[in-house]
Order: sequence, then structure tokens, then C-alpha cells
Amino acid sequence: MTKTAPLKLGLIGDNIARSRSPLLHRLAGGQNGVEVTYDRLVPKDMGLSFDEVFDSCAGQGYRGTNVTYPYKEIAAAKVEVDDPLVRAVGAVNTVIFGGETPKGFNTDYSGFMSAYRSVMGDKPTGTVLMIGTGGVGRAVAFGLAGLGARTLRLVDRDPAKAEALAEALHSVAPDMEISIWLSAEKAAQGSAGIINCTPVGMVGYEGTPLAAEAMQGAAWAFDAVYTPTNTQFLQDARAAGLKVISGWELYFYQGVHAWSLFSGLGLDEAKLRADLLEMGDAE
Repeated sequence: MTKTAPLKLGLIGDNIARSRSPLLHRLAGGQNGVEVTYDRLVPKDMGLSFDEVFDSCAGQGYRGTNVTYPYKEIAAAKVEVDDPLVRAVGAVNTVIFGGETPKGFNTDYSGFMSAYRSVMGDKPTGTVLMIGTGGVGRAVAFGLAGLGARTLRLVDRDPAKAEALAEALHSVAPDMEISIWLSAEKAAQGSAGIINCTPVGMVGYEGTPLAAEAMQGAAWAFDAVYTPTNTQFLQDARAAGLKVISGWELYFYQGVHAWSLFSGLGLDEAKLRADLLEMGDAE
């Protein structure tokens, strides 16, 4: 296999010490004969602001970076976004450097759709409750629209964020019925799908955003958190008999889609998945 130029990548975010994205992209590079470096860039640990870290990447030779919590919406304002749907999402998780202006993309949106289909196939989503309307929540909501969801219930500690998301969604899915609820437990009643797009459950934010008993009667659940993989939220969902879509699936597919943007190269997805799991990439 012919070696090509090294690829310098990174991830900007908080609480990313256990992120498995570096492993995914190094394995992807290995499949293609590309040497990949993938750095964890934590602004507070570097004594810098997000803007300072982001602005330095192009000059330091980064081909691109992923962006994660809590910077996805901030990053969207610093890049050029060609895709009108991603502009409507208002959050980016993948940035490409090299031109006059960095280019922004959202592989959480496409990754969620792939993750849903990997578990649920062509089954309709039904009425969905989504808790959390920040960067990843916005992407997942647009993914739901792409999957044909027609009824969406939003819960956020900041109702104004939920209202802004509802308005953005209506611009691309005018027929979607969207309601904003103050109580996740009440909104769960009659919901077929239950989604966590808050950081609750991730390392450093232990717990669950929804009482276990509120899951009874639902059909499926998705947790955007993937470190740890088996969150309390998903444990409760399994115990209630729901089909579970783990954050690992979103991590996998958003990474696959980001790799394509970073490199322009293909992947053997089945091998990548097997290698990740063999190397202890799931708990």
C-alpha cells in the first residue's frame, strides 16, 4: 500500500480524556496507508479560550478538527457552511482547514440517521421525546426530520433554546408537530422514542435525565452520551424493554462520515467496527 502524506487532526472539547475518536481515525488511516495524528485539545487545560485554540489550528498544520461539547454552536459562527440544512442546525462538529475560511459540517446529523437505521431499520420513529436542545440535540432533531418523524416533544432547562430549535426545524419540516414541555416525565407519556441529548450520564456528569419508570410503554431509546457506553439512561431503557441505540453508534457513524470529509478516502466499515470493538472500544 502506498503511503500518503500524514494527516493532522484534532478534537476540541471539554471532558474528552476518554474520547475514542483518536483511535477511530488512526485505524481509518491505517486502512488507507495514512499516518494520522489526532490530538485532544481542551481549552481550559491549555489555558486558552475556545477561540484561541480554534484560531491556532490552521497555522499549526491541522487538516481538520472535530468539535464537541460545549463548543458546537460557537464553532458554527466561525466557519463557512455550504449546506443550508447544516446552517439551519446551527451547530458544527467537523471543521476543515486549508482555504481562506474554515469549512463547517455536521456529521452528528447524518451519523444519527445511520445509527437509528442500524438498529431500527425502516421502522418509523413514532412520537419522540428529546431531552436537551443544544448542539448535538439540534443535529439529532434534524436527523429525526430526515427520518420522517412527524411529532417531536422537546424538553430543555432553557425553554428559549427549545423554542429556537422548533423554529429552525419548521423551516425545513413545516408539517412536523413540535411541542415544548417543562417535564420530561410527562412528555414521555405516549412517546415511542426517548432521546437524551444532555451531558447527563457522561463521565463527570453522572446520573440520568429521566426517571426509569417514565420509560414504560416506549419502543426505543437513544443516548447521545458514549463515554461510558452503558449509561444509566440506557440501562433503564433496556430494563423497560426498549430497543436501545447507544451513543457508540452515533460516535461510530459520525466518525466514519468525518473521516470521509477529512481525507476523501473510503473505509471498510465492518472491519473498522470489528477493530474498534476488539481493541476494547466498547464497555
